[in-house]
Amino acid sequence: MPQPHTLKIVEIFPSIQGEGLRQGEPTIFIRLAGCNLRCSFCDTKYAWQGGRRLSVDLVLKRTRDIRKRFPSGWVSVTGGEPYLQDLAALILGLKKDGLKVQVETNGTVFQPLAADWITVSPKPNNYACHPRFRRKAREVKLVVTKALRFETVKRLREEFPEATPLLLQPETNAPWSRAKSLRLLDHSLRQGLKNVRVSFQLHKIYNIR
Repeated sequence: MPQPHTLKIVEIFPSIQGEGLRQGEPTIFIRLAGCNLRCSFCDTKYAWQGGRRLSVDLVLKRTRDIRKRFPSGWVSVTGGEPYLQDLAALILGLKKDGLKVQVETNGTVFQPLAADWITVSPKPNNYACHPRFRRKAREVKLVVTKALRFETVKRLREEFPEATPLLLQPETNAPWSRAKSLRLLDHSLRQGLKNVRVSFQLHKIYNIR
């Protein structure tokens, strides 16, 4: 008898989307365990390892239970790095339940998915991104760390279609990073880069999960 497909899950919870172009929308988060990069500035280091192995059916049931008291139409599948696990059955199940699905990824690992919204957030040191994400990403999010340089912003802006917004997101909303974000935005504008914007982490301002 075939075993049910399982995923390593850290947590499933309702909140609002605090980052990117979907900022402020009520969203159910499914956080998967495991990451292949482990950035020093990561604010979800607890998702690098651990988690509980749950069947896809159980993940879908828990999501349905949350919707009874939090009737959001969106789910965000995040991590860690969710693309390290086989997401196809989960995404299809969520879509069958009438949900719109966002997947947040560092862009290094690709698998074809029926997601409605893919957020690609390339990370240091080399900010590598699988080429198949270039036409599928709805937004590109860059955390403005102390190491981020304009040359990286320029390269990524050139790699993705101009219609795909590139967001400069301050690291943990820190004042030095906010100031650097504005400097990078100004330089991008003066250098003729299109569709570069600044962003922030709304959930940290409101102090919510």
